[in-house]
Amino acid sequence: MKTIDCRNMACPLPVVTVKRALESSGGEPVRVLLDDGPPRENVRRFALGRGYAVEESPLAEGVAFVLGGSAAGEGEAAGRGAGGGTVVLVTSDRLGEGSEELGRLLMKNFIVTLLDLVAVPDRMLFVNSGVLLTTDGSEVLEALDKLGNRGVEVLSCGVCLDFYNRKDKLKAGAVTNMFTIAESLLGGQPVLKL
Repeated sequence: MKTIDCRNMACPLPVVTVKRALESSGGEPVRVLLDDGPPRENVRRFALGRGYAVEESPLAEGVAFVLGGSAAGEGEAAGRGAGGGTVVLVTSDRLGEGSEELGRLLMKNFIVTLLDLVAVPDRMLFVNSGVLLTTDGSEVLEALDKLGNRGVEVLSCGVCLDFYNRKDKLKAGAVTNMFTIAESLLGGQPVLKL
């Protein structure tokens, strides 16, 4: 069984490295060494989204995954965000140009209004100051939790959370990486940028 060490890799290298290893494994299981936290969660989400079984075991430093089984059919193999539903890219904690106060009110109203719609996005990606909406102190945390309960995948950029020193204050959804963001935006589904 091939073992790859993805510890101490910056986002999105763990996911990219795992993707390449799985593609070249010929269907054989791959053992992956990872740091705990976002790399662990990102690789787990990536593998499960492609139909791989994930067996986890703790290490003295980090975790080890054994990714086995064969991926789902190629049409499904890209998982969520690679075709199908709508993706909302939230690039700021406010909506529109002009008054910051009005922009924050408009963003809050937009997110809360999603709860009243029949069709909701499949995935919401929060980048740059958009991650402030998913962290402690945000006025839309309850709405984002309710959207999550309706099946909306709420993902915040890990690099952005680090930049704003908010990673430990994430309250809605999960941390993601640039690989998943890029794949979601280029996967062929409609994208709405805010």
